[in-house]
Amino acid sequence: MFLHESSQIMALIRSGKMVNIGGRPVLVPNPSKTAKSRHGDGLKVALAFVAIYLVWGSTYLAIRYAVETIPPLMTAGIRHAVAGTILLGVAMARGFRPKREHWIAGLPIGALFFLIGHGSLNWAEQYVSSGLAALLIATEPMFILLLAWAVGQQKISRISAVGLGLGALGVAILTSVEASAKSSSLLGMLAVLLGSVSWSAGVVISPKLKLPTDALARTAIPLICGAAMLLIAAAPAGEYHAAHWASISMRSILGLAYLIVFGSIVAFTSYTWLLQRCPPTLVATHTYANPIVAVLLGWLLASEPLTMRLVFASIAILGAIVLIRRGERATRAQVATPVTPDVRSFEECA
Repeated sequence: MFLHESSQIMALIRSGKMVNIGGRPVLVPNPSKTAKSRHGDGLKVALAFVAIYLVWGSTYLAIRYAVETIPPLMTAGIRHAVAGTILLGVAMARGFRPKREHWIAGLPIGALFFLIGHGSLNWAEQYVSSGLAALLIATEPMFILLLAWAVGQQKISRISAVGLGLGALGVAILTSVEASAKSSSLLGMLAVLLGSVSWSAGVVISPKLKLPTDALARTAIPLICGAAMLLIAAAPAGEYHAAHWASISMRSILGLAYLIVFGSIVAFTSYTWLLQRCPPTLVATHTYANPIVAVLLGWLLASEPLTMRLVFASIAILGAIVLIRRGERATRAQVATPVTPDVRSFEECA
């Protein structure tokens, strides 16, 4: 009898099946399968980081290609409408059902993130390089800190204050030549900064709104709301009359398709998946990588100039992000408990 039960237990261990112990179902894992599962999760984590580092960094060049022959607001509207519909469909297939309060909350977030944030970025990339736009968008942590401080949500430490000053210097380096020339590129740069401020405002107010708890739906609903506003705004902007469908280039079509599939669906899904498994501070390191990827891709693939002014501004803005992140951690450490999940390493994400 004992030998028979032992053989059954060993068979269950090898198969990783459910067993009943004390009236409760317990999963007995297969050691080899568990090791394989951990290895697989580690690979998924690595690929997800590649997506948010490289793919999001490359979207600036894809936007530049898309708006060459597709009007900018229409480009952003089509991108977010398709991506938002797909993500919402997946969320609903998993059991999510949107409520009226979700759509009400999605309207201001859609306006701040996508109508103003991405709409201004798409418009600006008609006049500024993709690398320059990415560097200016990298100022978002600065504006988030300032807006959170203005509404009393956060304090500014000395380290963060130095970071803000360094970031302002980087922006001044970027805009100095255009400001003196009063060219259209200056308007483009100001539009990117407006989008950065708008996105930051959305980040600050979003926790107060009744958005869905489901990760995919939480982004899908603002995406759809923002897409609707973008496509509506394209009408008074004259984009529907200005669009020449027969003359849209294959490069613009491929750029838009890349933004939908990889920029919105693949990269965002990777981002939300990582947030469930890794500390937010580790996931947020994509803000360091994206501008570097955008500048290098613009230089390699689109012959965008890589000047010393751009290099110095990159160092200043990225240095500002590092200081602001460090200042935020120092501020949280003064009020937080000694043990925090943010101390986990990359290897512990899986």
